[in-house]
Amino acid sequence: MKKKIIPLLVVGTALLAGCDQKASTESVTAAAPTISKADAVAVVNGQYISKSSLTELEKEIAERGHGQSFPKEKLIEELIQREILVQDAVQKQLDKSESIVAQLESAKKTLLTQADVQDYIKANPVTDAEIKTEYDSKISALNGTEYKARHILVKTEAEAKKLIAELDKGGDFAKLANKNSLDAKESQNGGDLGWFTAAQMVAPFSEAVVKLEKGKYTKTPVQTQFGWHIILREDSRAQTPPPLDSVKDQLTPYLQRKKVQTMVEGLRKNAKVEILVSVKDEPAKTPDAAANKAPEGQPVAEGAVKEAPAADKPAEPAKAETPAAK
Repeated sequence: MKKKIIPLLVVGTALLAGCDQKASTESVTAAAPTISKADAVAVVNGQYISKSSLTELEKEIAERGHGQSFPKEKLIEELIQREILVQDAVQKQLDKSESIVAQLESAKKTLLTQADVQDYIKANPVTDAEIKTEYDSKISALNGTEYKARHILVKTEAEAKKLIAELDKGGDFAKLANKNSLDAKESQNGGDLGWFTAAQMVAPFSEAVVKLEKGKYTKTPVQTQFGWHIILREDSRAQTPPPLDSVKDQLTPYLQRKKVQTMVEGLRKNAKVEILVSVKDEPAKTPDAAANKAPEGQPVAEGAVKEAPAADKPAEPAKAETPAAK
């Protein structure tokens, strides 16, 4: 039966990441851990393939393939053909080429960086007390109000005013929403928006909700980029924080990142560093810069090419294209 290479994973430079820039084939082999026959799944031209390599391949496929698995026979064949390619590359002395040596060194640094971070996290785990402290600090900042409201969204102010007139005559808000609202006709939810904070809605909408009394609706249509709204404020309450257990898995990696950042900042502070290149950005050229270029041998007139003005602040994120919600 003809064997085929499984196109699962690209053979990465990390497989030989233990080499330094001057490494030869012999030094790579010497640096690699010794594998006994008992710890191997196969042998290729005298070189053993370790059981741990198979385990790592199975793990990597499961992670990248969202639980997908392959028969062990095919995975071993993948490892065998990788080893054959590696041996062929070494025989051709590709491991000594400048580009490969550079990639190996880059992979080595990446692996060492990750290893150092993981080592620090292992030695300095996030404690339950730290999680509780962070949770309490976040909760203390949640001193806002949540609102429960319904709305009817229509295209024109005239439509909105007509519906307000019907409400003034005793019309049922939910029924009118199901019949007329742009975002309630299909859902038939009566225009219910559930609980939300003012910050979750676009400004004109949230401002109107805050001003309304409980059980009251807007007597004047509220315009947003989505259309014209009639808003009914049903209730309000102090913002309810999520239970600690429900956010623990989110706080843990956040605190880990903070710990690592503090560690890196400490190392950076104590390191002797000298930057050897200019860190200034190149001036942005105007579209007709080529036309303004001075003849060869003559200086460009001062101010002919100007630096583009830097933005004072980053652009505000675009609001989500759903009715009322940011």
